[in-house]
Amino acid sequence: MDPVIVVGAGPVGLMLALCLARHDVRVVLLDEASDGPAPDEERLARTVVLSPDTAAALERLGCATEDGTRWTGWRTVRRRAVVSRLAFTRPGEPAEAGAAEGAVAAGPSPLHLPQHALTRELKAALVSEEKVRIVRGGRLENLRQDAFGISAHLRGDKGSAWRGSYLVGCDGARSTVRKLLGARFPGRTAVERYAVAALRAELPWPGEAVLHRSPARGGEVTARPLPDGVWRLDWPLPPGGELVTPDALLTRVRDSLATWCEDVPSYELLDTGVHLVHHRLTRRMRTGRAFLAGDAAHLLGALGTQGLDEGLRDAGNLAWKLALAWHHGASEALLDSYQAERRGAIGDRLRAADRALPAVRGEGGWSSVRRTLVPGALRGHDELLTDGHLGRGQLSTPPSYPRTPLAPAAPPAGSVTVDTPLGAQAENVRVTAPDGSLVPLRDRLGGDLLVILTAPGSGVWERRHWADAGLMPQLAAAVGALPMRAELLVTDEYPGAPAHTVLVVRPDGHLVAALAGVRPAELYACANAVRGGAAGGGEPADEGRNGSDGAPAASAGPGAAGTASGDGEGAGSAQPPSGAPSEATANR
Repeated sequence: MDPVIVVGAGPVGLMLALCLARHDVRVVLLDEASDGPAPDEERLARTVVLSPDTAAALERLGCATEDGTRWTGWRTVRRRAVVSRLAFTRPGEPAEAGAAEGAVAAGPSPLHLPQHALTRELKAALVSEEKVRIVRGGRLENLRQDAFGISAHLRGDKGSAWRGSYLVGCDGARSTVRKLLGARFPGRTAVERYAVAALRAELPWPGEAVLHRSPARGGEVTARPLPDGVWRLDWPLPPGGELVTPDALLTRVRDSLATWCEDVPSYELLDTGVHLVHHRLTRRMRTGRAFLAGDAAHLLGALGTQGLDEGLRDAGNLAWKLALAWHHGASEALLDSYQAERRGAIGDRLRAADRALPAVRGEGGWSSVRRTLVPGALRGHDELLTDGHLGRGQLSTPPSYPRTPLAPAAPPAGSVTVDTPLGAQAENVRVTAPDGSLVPLRDRLGGDLLVILTAPGSGVWERRHWADAGLMPQLAAAVGALPMRAELLVTDEYPGAPAHTVLVVRPDGHLVAALAGVRPAELYACANAVRGGAAGGGEPADEGRNGSDGAPAASAGPGAAGTASGDGEGAGSAQPPSGAPSEATANR
């Protein structure tokens, strides 16, 4: 089988290549950059805030996060009064642990780190991946699709043609892949503008991030800590395109520091910049064998939300689907589901921001709220901005896929209701792995389908005491007969789940079903829906066409971009056979 071609070696492209390699898929990663350092490689004013789910996905891939920080808390201040204060926990700690007096327990902290550090760690993790071949210094010129694969032609000193089974454009906002595919990219430019500064200083809340509304001097400002006493400060700029001069930015820095410290403390200014937020969403995230991910597919980030979070979720959503297609062939429902799920989730984000922006950022928005004295309105706006920064609420909570094509057409017989809606991310409960270890559920994501038995009391017994008792033998047999690889886990409890509930969770962590007891036919139906029904139109593996290392295809030349359309929402999944599946179909 030809490798999957990933175009672009930013964080999204690097993560996708790593995920595919962990699924035993060969990858050719096309990096337009040469071997030299990027001009903005050490920009401390360019940082990212990752939600706990995306940070956990990076850690599963072996990416170190020592260059980032997990905040101990978040405080929202208006003028000189603290409006609210949240206390975070370390990964694995209970949500209520360590909440200081007057602070609300808020669960795991986001991860804040410089983007160049994230890119460096992803590249370091790729070094040991034999399945990934990196091609540097060539610029994509043309694409050509046919019924069996896709060819990418590069120009420049290293111009060559590469043959792939699928291709994913992760090449940024000015994506060449998107242009070659003819995918429109509508939206709005410069929805928000921010002045940004990175500095080293001692501020009054070590380890805490702060949103300060209406300070005595200057406008709204957000301060977010990094390691080694470094802080990133952001100030929203008024509409318009007036130039932000160095003197004007220094005035903002001094005004903010003086407000917080009663005088301007000594500080070291490390980096500055102006950050523009655009809102765009491509019309198509799939065109035949070609896909778009990250900034190539969407731009967002108003009101504190993080666009990179969504790009990394694109990679996590697409990787396991392409792996199924690469190893076993794919139905159109499986491949179309990427666009249906991810484009739908991003569209919801953009609509939520469009509804909130006029009140929060519109001309006279805050002052008109003050004049009308609507009870709770200011607090509501503060909470909305806090949620945007922290990956919560309608603006940026982890996405849910309630209308996914990868679910049974109707709830299976014996379904039960738990606290997690179908299509949402499963709770990060502690589970017992096959080797007997007790780990967070997120540690088992990114690989196979997960089947989880809720068995109260199992957590206090060694696995050998219950692995062959009760429902386990019957459930293990049903899991072994599923039409895709699956891992059987046990948890002591799951929110809202009665004893002996069986949960089906996708490789990317989204809940497919909750069943009362062991139901082999219903489990099979769920697994069959997750893989998009019976694979059709997939080509057999052909290692001879490219060679084992994904070398350039000798016969592939430049050509027009492929025109096969993948815009459909995905048909309903095939129904399972009656009764339990035969061994001939197990774990294909």
